[in-house]
Order: sequence, then C-alpha cells, then structure tokens
Amino acid sequence: MNYGEIKNCDIADGIGVRVSLFVSGCTHCCEGCFNKMTWDFGYGKLFNAETENELLEMLSPDYIDGLTLLGGEPMEPDNQRALVPFLRRVREKFPTKSIWCYTGCVLEKHLLAESHWRCECTDEMLSMIDVLVDGEFILARRNISLAFRGSDNQRIVDLKKTLSGSETVLIDFD
Repeated sequence: MNYGEIKNCDIADGIGVRVSLFVSGCTHCCEGCFNKMTWDFGYGKLFNAETENELLEMLSPDYIDGLTLLGGEPMEPDNQRALVPFLRRVREKFPTKSIWCYTGCVLEKHLLAESHWRCECTDEMLSMIDVLVDGEFILARRNISLAFRGSDNQRIVDLKKTLSGSETVLIDFD
C-alpha cells in the first residue's frame, strides 16, 4: 500500500487533535473529489514499518486524541490488508485513542454484506474503528456547513455501538 500524506495535529478530520493518514488507491472516483491524486494506488510513498513507527510516535503525545484514516479509500481490500496489522499496533499501544475512518462505502451495503469491498480482514478492521464516516461524496449534495463530511448523504456512524447492536447508530454533530 502507498500513502499520499500524513497530517500531524489535524483538527478537520474528526474530534480533537488527530494524526491523519491519507492512503492511496480508490475505485469510487467521486466527481468533485478533493483528493483526486490519491485514486492512483501507486501515488505517494510506500507504507512500511518505518511509516508505522513514525505514525505511532506522532500518536504518543497526550494531546493527540486519535488516528483518522482517509484517502484514497482505506476500505479498498488491498489497503485493508495493509492497515489491519498497523491498527492492531495502534490499539495495543493506545487503547483509549479513537480511530476514525472515512470511506465511500456504505456500511450495510458494502462492508457488512457480500461485495467487492469485503475481504478476509474487513470484520477485524471494522472492529478496531470507533467512528466510520461512510458514503461516496456526491457533488450535487455538497454542503460545506456539515461537520466532518462533504455531502449530506454521508453519515457519521458510531461503529462500536452499531456492531454491538441490531441497528445503525448515527452521531449528529450538526
């Protein structure tokens, strides 16, 4: 897996001060995407042990609230396979820090049901994520007044509550 960018002290992509990893590779190709260059799976730098260690170091200060995964598309199967071992390390070292993930996938349609997006590590990846911002960006539904998302079809899902219950639990910041 490659990544396009790492942001330290990011306050735009989740609650609090975060470390954000922008992975490369996305087959959604949403019209109006703000990060079009990350559609290319070969864009950016190789995500390796050195990158993981750098991210863990950035996550270590007490004022950092957690990690955010964006893209590109973190839920592309090849990206999931690279991210799951890293997320295990994050959870082990920082069990109280939150993990947010932005995806163009819709949880119930693409990640919990059989689809191109589900692979052998999807369930484990979802189990380590606290908040999932799901749904493709739709330019015609763009709304810059929304918290933590770009178009009004996108949802902010409390993934821990959703996976432990029988219905999807949304978080409303607006």
